[in-house]
Amino acid sequence: MTSLEVTTGDRPEFSVIWLHGLGADGHDFEPIVPELRLPDTLPTRFIFPNAPMAPVTINGGYVMPAWYDVISQNLGEMEDEKGIRASRHALEALIQKEEARGIPSRRVILAGFSQGGAIALFTALRFPRPLGGVLALSTYLPLPEKLDMEAHASNATLPIFMGHGRMDGVITLAQGAAARDLLMRKGNRVVWREYAMAHSVCPEEIADIGAWLGETLANCKG
Repeated sequence: MTSLEVTTGDRPEFSVIWLHGLGADGHDFEPIVPELRLPDTLPTRFIFPNAPMAPVTINGGYVMPAWYDVISQNLGEMEDEKGIRASRHALEALIQKEEARGIPSRRVILAGFSQGGAIALFTALRFPRPLGGVLALSTYLPLPEKLDMEAHASNATLPIFMGHGRMDGVITLAQGAAARDLLMRKGNRVVWREYAMAHSVCPEEIADIGAWLGETLANCKG
Protein backbone atom coordinates (compact mmCIF):
# COMPACT_ATOMS: atom_id res chain seq x y z
CA MET A 1 0.00 0.00 0.00
CA THR A 2 1.43 3.38 -0.97
CA SER A 3 1.05 6.41 1.30
CA LEU A 4 1.60 10.15 1.26
CA GLU A 5 3.28 11.66 4.33
CA VAL A 6 3.22 15.21 5.70
CA THR A 7 5.03 16.23 8.89
CA THR A 8 4.48 19.29 11.07
CA GLY A 9 7.95 19.11 12.65
CA ASP A 10 11.42 17.69 12.08
CA ARG A 11 11.09 14.97 14.72
CA PRO A 12 7.49 13.76 14.89
CA GLU A 13 6.31 12.56 18.28
CA PHE A 14 2.83 11.55 17.08
CA SER A 15 1.27 9.91 14.04
CA VAL A 16 -2.13 10.40 12.46
CA ILE A 17 -3.10 7.74 9.90
CA TRP A 18 -5.93 9.23 7.80
CA LEU A 19 -7.98 7.08 5.40
CA HIS A 20 -9.80 8.69 2.48
CA GLY A 21 -13.30 7.89 1.27
CA LEU A 22 -14.49 5.68 -1.57
CA GLY A 23 -13.08 6.71 -4.96
CA ALA A 24 -10.62 9.26 -3.54
CA ASP A 25 -6.91 8.88 -2.77
CA GLY A 26 -4.27 9.87 -0.24
CA HIS A 27 -4.10 13.43 -1.56
CA ASP A 28 -7.74 14.08 -0.62
CA PHE A 29 -7.06 15.30 2.92
CA GLU A 30 -3.46 16.43 2.48
CA PRO A 31 -4.45 20.15 2.33
CA ILE A 32 -6.18 19.90 5.72
CA VAL A 33 -2.94 19.58 7.70
CA PRO A 34 -2.01 23.30 7.93
CA GLU A 35 -5.67 24.20 8.50
CA LEU A 36 -5.67 22.18 11.74
CA ARG A 37 -3.21 24.68 13.24
CA LEU A 38 -1.50 22.21 15.56
CA PRO A 39 1.00 23.87 17.91
CA ASP A 40 4.72 23.45 17.29
CA THR A 41 4.94 21.56 20.59
CA LEU A 42 3.02 18.65 19.00
CA PRO A 43 5.14 17.63 15.97
CA THR A 44 3.06 15.10 14.06
CA ARG A 45 3.47 12.81 11.08
CA PHE A 46 0.31 12.58 8.96
CA ILE A 47 0.07 9.44 6.84
CA PHE A 48 -2.47 9.33 4.01
CA PRO A 49 -2.59 5.79 2.56
CA ASN A 50 -4.09 4.93 -0.82
CA ALA A 51 -6.79 2.28 -0.90
CA PRO A 52 -6.33 -0.59 -3.38
CA MET A 53 -8.17 -0.51 -6.69
CA ALA A 54 -11.22 -2.78 -6.64
CA PRO A 55 -14.61 -3.18 -8.35
CA VAL A 56 -17.48 -1.64 -6.38
CA THR A 57 -20.81 -3.41 -6.77
CA ILE A 58 -23.04 -0.42 -6.02
CA ASN A 59 -21.24 1.53 -8.77
CA GLY A 60 -21.88 -1.11 -11.41
CA GLY A 61 -18.62 -2.93 -10.74
CA TYR A 62 -16.54 0.12 -11.70
CA VAL A 63 -12.95 -0.24 -10.49
CA MET A 64 -11.89 2.53 -8.10
CA PRO A 65 -9.94 3.05 -4.87
CA ALA A 66 -11.95 1.22 -2.21
CA TRP A 67 -11.27 -0.06 1.28
CA TYR A 68 -14.01 -2.67 0.75
CA ASP A 69 -16.89 -3.41 -1.60
CA VAL A 70 -20.24 -1.69 -1.12
CA ILE A 71 -22.90 -4.18 -2.13
CA SER A 72 -26.11 -2.41 -1.09
CA GLN A 73 -27.31 1.14 -0.49
CA ASN A 74 -28.39 -0.18 2.89
CA LEU A 75 -24.97 -0.35 4.52
CA GLY A 76 -26.17 -2.77 7.20
CA GLU A 77 -27.00 -5.58 4.82
CA MET A 78 -24.71 -7.78 2.70
CA GLU A 79 -21.53 -6.23 4.12
CA ASP A 80 -18.19 -7.13 2.54
CA GLU A 81 -16.75 -8.68 5.69
CA LYS A 82 -13.72 -10.11 3.89
CA GLY A 83 -12.80 -6.71 2.43
CA ILE A 84 -13.39 -4.90 5.73
CA ARG A 85 -11.12 -7.31 7.58
CA ALA A 86 -8.43 -7.10 4.90
CA SER A 87 -8.35 -3.32 5.25
CA ARG A 88 -8.22 -3.67 9.01
CA HIS A 89 -5.08 -5.80 8.70
CA ALA A 90 -3.53 -3.31 6.27
CA LEU A 91 -4.21 -0.47 8.71
CA GLU A 92 -2.78 -2.46 11.60
CA ALA A 93 0.39 -2.93 9.55
CA LEU A 94 0.67 0.86 9.22
CA ILE A 95 0.29 1.25 12.99
CA GLN A 96 3.02 -1.33 13.52
CA LYS A 97 5.25 0.56 11.07
CA GLU A 98 4.84 3.71 13.16
CA GLU A 99 5.69 1.76 16.29
CA ALA A 100 8.85 0.53 14.57
CA ARG A 101 9.70 4.17 13.80
CA GLY A 102 9.55 5.00 17.50
CA ILE A 103 5.94 6.21 17.88
CA PRO A 104 4.15 4.19 20.58
CA SER A 105 0.60 3.14 19.75
CA ARG A 106 -0.82 5.47 22.43
CA ARG A 107 0.49 8.35 20.30
CA VAL A 108 -1.16 7.11 17.11
CA ILE A 109 -4.51 8.56 16.02
CA LEU A 110 -6.61 6.77 13.40
CA ALA A 111 -8.72 9.03 11.20
CA GLY A 112 -10.97 8.58 8.22
CA PHE A 113 -13.77 9.99 6.12
CA SER A 114 -16.80 7.92 5.09
CA GLN A 115 -15.56 4.43 4.13
CA GLY A 116 -12.15 5.32 5.54
CA GLY A 117 -13.73 6.35 8.82
CA ALA A 118 -15.56 3.04 9.00
CA ILE A 119 -12.24 1.18 8.74
CA ALA A 120 -10.63 3.49 11.31
CA LEU A 121 -13.39 2.76 13.83
CA PHE A 122 -13.53 -0.95 13.04
CA THR A 123 -9.77 -1.32 13.49
CA ALA A 124 -9.28 0.87 16.55
CA LEU A 125 -11.89 -0.92 18.63
CA ARG A 126 -10.15 -4.25 17.99
CA PHE A 127 -6.51 -3.17 18.22
CA PRO A 128 -4.67 -5.05 21.02
CA ARG A 129 -2.65 -2.06 22.28
CA PRO A 130 -3.94 1.35 23.41
CA LEU A 131 -4.31 3.97 20.69
CA GLY A 132 -4.50 7.73 21.10
CA GLY A 133 -7.94 8.20 19.57
CA VAL A 134 -10.09 8.13 16.44
CA LEU A 135 -11.40 10.83 14.10
CA ALA A 136 -14.50 9.38 12.40
CA LEU A 137 -15.98 11.74 9.83
CA SER A 138 -19.31 11.25 8.03
CA THR A 139 -19.22 7.55 8.74
CA TYR A 140 -20.78 4.55 10.44
CA LEU A 141 -19.67 1.36 12.23
CA PRO A 142 -19.48 -1.76 10.04
CA LEU A 143 -20.38 -5.21 11.39
CA PRO A 144 -21.73 -3.81 14.69
CA GLU A 145 -23.09 -7.21 15.69
CA LYS A 146 -19.50 -8.53 15.93
CA LEU A 147 -18.27 -5.82 18.30
CA ASP A 148 -19.14 -7.49 21.61
CA MET A 149 -17.16 -10.57 20.68
CA GLU A 150 -14.19 -8.78 19.06
CA ALA A 151 -13.63 -5.50 20.92
CA HIS A 152 -10.33 -5.34 22.78
CA ALA A 153 -10.13 -4.01 26.33
CA SER A 154 -7.09 -1.89 25.43
CA ASN A 155 -9.34 0.58 23.61
CA ALA A 156 -12.52 0.25 25.66
CA THR A 157 -12.46 3.94 26.64
CA LEU A 158 -10.86 5.28 23.46
CA PRO A 159 -11.52 9.00 22.80
CA ILE A 160 -13.45 9.42 19.54
CA PHE A 161 -14.46 12.49 17.57
CA MET A 162 -17.44 11.98 15.25
CA GLY A 163 -18.58 14.71 12.86
CA HIS A 164 -21.57 14.35 10.53
CA GLY A 165 -23.57 16.48 8.13
CA ARG A 166 -27.28 16.86 8.81
CA MET A 167 -27.98 16.72 5.05
CA ASP A 168 -25.77 13.70 4.33
CA GLY A 169 -27.50 11.55 1.72
CA VAL A 170 -24.68 8.97 1.42
CA ILE A 171 -24.29 7.92 5.04
CA THR A 172 -27.25 9.37 6.89
CA LEU A 173 -27.11 11.26 10.13
CA ALA A 174 -29.15 8.45 11.69
CA GLN A 175 -26.52 5.88 10.69
CA GLY A 176 -23.78 7.97 12.23
CA ALA A 177 -25.81 8.55 15.37
CA ALA A 178 -26.48 4.82 15.72
CA ALA A 179 -22.71 4.21 15.75
CA ARG A 180 -22.26 7.02 18.29
CA ASP A 181 -24.87 5.54 20.60
CA LEU A 182 -23.36 2.06 20.43
CA LEU A 183 -19.86 3.36 21.14
CA MET A 184 -21.03 5.44 24.08
CA ARG A 185 -22.86 2.45 25.55
CA LYS A 186 -19.58 0.54 25.31
CA GLY A 187 -17.78 3.21 27.31
CA ASN A 188 -15.92 5.12 24.61
CA ARG A 189 -15.52 8.87 25.10
CA VAL A 190 -17.35 10.20 22.05
CA VAL A 191 -17.42 13.86 21.05
CA TRP A 192 -20.29 14.25 18.56
CA ARG A 193 -20.75 17.25 16.28
CA GLU A 194 -23.38 17.94 13.60
CA TYR A 195 -22.93 20.41 10.75
CA ALA A 196 -25.10 22.09 8.12
CA MET A 197 -23.53 20.16 5.24
CA ALA A 198 -23.97 17.09 3.08
CA HIS A 199 -21.38 14.27 2.69
CA SER A 200 -18.35 16.50 3.03
CA VAL A 201 -16.32 18.58 5.47
CA CYS A 202 -16.72 22.28 6.26
CA PRO A 203 -14.59 25.02 7.86
CA GLU A 204 -16.43 24.72 11.18
CA GLU A 205 -15.73 20.99 11.30
CA ILE A 206 -12.04 21.49 10.43
CA ALA A 207 -11.75 23.95 13.33
CA ASP A 208 -13.40 21.44 15.69
CA ILE A 209 -11.11 18.65 14.45
CA GLY A 210 -8.04 20.82 15.05
CA ALA A 211 -9.14 21.66 18.59
CA TRP A 212 -9.97 18.04 19.44
CA LEU A 213 -6.77 16.73 17.87
CA GLY A 214 -4.58 19.25 19.67
CA GLU A 215 -6.15 18.39 23.03
CA THR A 216 -6.01 14.64 22.39
CA LEU A 217 -2.36 14.68 21.31
CA ALA A 218 -1.43 16.75 24.34
CA ASN A 219 -3.15 14.17 26.56
CA CYS A 220 -1.24 11.38 24.79
CA LYS A 221 2.01 13.19 25.54
CA GLY A 222 1.28 13.52 29.23
